[in-house]
Amino acid sequence: MAAKRRADNNLVWDAARVKALRDELGLTQQQLADRLGVRQQTISEWEQGVYPPRRSSCMLLTMYAKEARLAVKSKK
Repeated sequence: MAAKRRADNNLVWDAARVKALRDELGLTQQQLADRLGVRQQTISEWEQGVYPPRRSSCMLLTMYAKEARLAVKSKK
């Protein structure tokens, strides 16, 4: 699945993509939260679609996705 990008060229991280990355990295919500500097509840809310990650978190998620070799190709 090709990743959507925002006008500022950052990836759009929806609930399914956040969960897929966490699963790919083999992390708990708390472990991912610690890496990103957010609360575990924030990860849970992203994965439930309560609200999306902010721009700075999107940038970090993208870096981890590239590290995990998750598909992050831009949609043409």
